[in-house]
Amino acid sequence: MTAENSATSTNAPLYLLALGTFAVGAEGFMIAGILPSIATDLSISVSVAGQLVAAFAFAYAISSPILTALSSGVNRRRLLIFSMCAFTLANLLAWSATGYWSLMGARILLAFAAGLYVPSANALAGALVTPQRRGSALAIVNGGLTVAIALGVPLGTFIANKFGWRMTFVGLAMVAAIATAGLSLGLPGSIGAGLPVASLRERINVARQPAVLLALLGTTLWALGGYTVYTYLALFVQTVTTIQGEHVGYVLFMWGVAAAIGVALGGTANDKFGFRSVILPALFFMVVSFLTLSATAHLLPQTMAIAPVFVAVAVWGIAAWAFYPAQQARLMAIAGIKVAPIALSLNASFMYLGFSLGAGVGSLTLAYSRVSNLGLVAATFVASSLLLTLGTTRRNVLKVELA
Repeated sequence: MTAENSATSTNAPLYLLALGTFAVGAEGFMIAGILPSIATDLSISVSVAGQLVAAFAFAYAISSPILTALSSGVNRRRLLIFSMCAFTLANLLAWSATGYWSLMGARILLAFAAGLYVPSANALAGALVTPQRRGSALAIVNGGLTVAIALGVPLGTFIANKFGWRMTFVGLAMVAAIATAGLSLGLPGSIGAGLPVASLRERINVARQPAVLLALLGTTLWALGGYTVYTYLALFVQTVTTIQGEHVGYVLFMWGVAAAIGVALGGTANDKFGFRSVILPALFFMVVSFLTLSATAHLLPQTMAIAPVFVAVAVWGIAAWAFYPAQQARLMAIAGIKVAPIALSLNASFMYLGFSLGAGVGSLTLAYSRVSNLGLVAATFVASSLLLTLGTTRRNVLKVELA
């Protein structure tokens, strides 16, 4: 049955899909706020605990395109429900983990389930509506990620400080279970059969295009820089300022709200001015923000560092996530509308690869240097992304109509 024939006029199924992307997004971002608690409970260093972030992101980056391609013959609706059910169970495994390695295993299983869910949710969103509504449908589904960035992290930090870090996984399991039930009952049974899925060869062919590959490298460097600091942001704030315990959640909440604002501003500004006019300033202000964080850590006492840290984190959140929709538009323009879904899927994988590398680089920074130098290291990678973008885009880039 075609998407046009089975399209629904209500957005309710889309919000069910968005609930799943919220759970996935919260899982990926929430752990940064609870790393100190996990490290203390498991008797490991925060830098070692950071490998839980690296493992999740790396497993997602590698498994998502492979598992999605291998499951191309499976009904997308069934696959969506299965992946969210697996996500629920993996959260319960994380909750009951008895040690570091069992928690690591649960995080990898969570990444596999998440990597299956997100591409399937986007594919199904396009099949649920008429072609004229596909843009808004995708915006609703991926809006779950934006909400997760804004609310998932501070909520996770609050729950961890009040009830222990394990309860954050219980909370996510409950959200995922509700999403699983909602998808089972709310998605039309006729949706999901025969939806096209790009093969691994098709993905590789798109990635092999030099312009696409360079743009994807820019995404990786952006993500690498961001997660060098973000993974250990709670530790940074506790070390550099007088903010401690559950109050760290206020900083994470502000970052999340700033990120949500950045997504909206980036999308709007891209439509008006083009992707280059958004990407370059966004990367520049990220560099400034990270340098400000390190300068504050080195030069100011804890009592005077709070305001500069808050400002730098807010600017970072806005700039980092203004970059994302503009970078997506850039990739769609480079790759062409016919293979745009493949390019965007690759962009997500390269982003998570950057997250993984960033968590690892941050861990090495903590092991061989100081927490105050995280911003300097992050700025180096984001500056590399900025220089790469400057060298691979033209000033008068024509905006491509994607309608």
